[in-house]
Amino acid sequence: METTMDYRNFIKPFSGRRRPNITRELTKLNYNAPKEAISLAEGMPNEATFPFEKITVQLKDGSNFTLRGPQLGSALQYLPTRGYPPLVKTLSEFTYYVHQPPNWEARELIVTNGSQDGLSKCIEMMLEEGDPILVQNPLYAGIEGILKPFKASLIPVPQDQNGIIPIMLKNALEDWKKRCTADKELKMPKLIYLNPTGSNPCGATIPLERRKEIYKICCDYNIIILEDNAYYFIHFNGPSPPSFLSLDTEGRVLHFDSFSKVLSSGLRLGWVTGPSVLIQNLELHIQSAHLHSSTLSQVMVQNLLKTWGFEKLIAHFGTVCSFYKIRRDCTVAAMERHLKGLCDWVVPSGGMFVWIKVRGVGDVYDMLLNRGVKNKHVTFVPGHAFMADPNQACNYIRAAFSKASPKQIDKAMSLLAELIREEKVLLQRKLSNCT
Repeated sequence: METTMDYRNFIKPFSGRRRPNITRELTKLNYNAPKEAISLAEGMPNEATFPFEKITVQLKDGSNFTLRGPQLGSALQYLPTRGYPPLVKTLSEFTYYVHQPPNWEARELIVTNGSQDGLSKCIEMMLEEGDPILVQNPLYAGIEGILKPFKASLIPVPQDQNGIIPIMLKNALEDWKKRCTADKELKMPKLIYLNPTGSNPCGATIPLERRKEIYKICCDYNIIILEDNAYYFIHFNGPSPPSFLSLDTEGRVLHFDSFSKVLSSGLRLGWVTGPSVLIQNLELHIQSAHLHSSTLSQVMVQNLLKTWGFEKLIAHFGTVCSFYKIRRDCTVAAMERHLKGLCDWVVPSGGMFVWIKVRGVGDVYDMLLNRGVKNKHVTFVPGHAFMADPNQACNYIRAAFSKASPKQIDKAMSLLAELIREEKVLLQRKLSNCT
């Protein structure tokens, strides 16, 4: 990769002290050893002691595959930290097939327990306690949970219907730069978290030209992009714009993929693609935490990909996307029926959520979590959970349209309308009592 990137600045000393475990390295070697090789090195259980004879997986399209014999043994056994070698190879080919990033030979890939696992360990690898980090605001609540123990200084970047706003990103960086000049103990941020397609919670997708602007700003200020692309294949307005990974000429994108939204969330299968230096260090974090991600899940997915091929896999993703688009449309129609004049919203371009702004109610927390749950038996997430500062008053609501039926969605929006009207009456009474 033609880059002047010095990754030493991005790997904190704590992470830099990690060293490979020799038994784990021997496990890696054993997978590539000749058949006649004899190993007394690995402390692995013998597959003959496992009680499983075979596992057959029946797919909804009528196809199936069976794990038995040596392949079943592999599926129930320890494996290298990077992942099940055939799957690592397939995922590498799939990632290139979808994203075609430049300088592909300078990147590597590692399998994780969903993208959340990869995000958590990458942040652990790079963020010191108290460090600043740029985040889209509102942001995925799971990231706030990762960052809280680090006492990180969240630098929020406002979003509109097209995701984070480049000029706002640049302004935030310049403002922080001035603070660093005034306070020598402050550092400039080195990371930005982005959920660029069908973002959680607001369903926004960053257009290509805006992505290019954001990428250039990150190059100018030497920032690594944590690209959480869990909803890449759930984009309702045609194909998703090219990923930041696709635009990454400098080696400053860590790209987090996941099958959770499009195959199965319970498989807990994701992968991280990025510059070799960073992936190699991430491998040591995973090695010391849980050795490797679930072997059975990896072997099952590898067999699925082998059975279907990439074209059929992409076609399946299209079916999933169509399913959620119908749910999205039902949700928006229900909101038009029940919430018009009470709330504002932007029709989400992807993902599983709609972000609702309530008119005339300064804070929705008690309304939703007390009166809504207890009196109406309906549950929404108050926007506080997704804000860079969760302690501020917030009049936004996240509604998920992925699981509930269209009939349930319509009922929920009707109940929400009742709740908002009742809340406004309560607020008016309080105001009258104060005066």
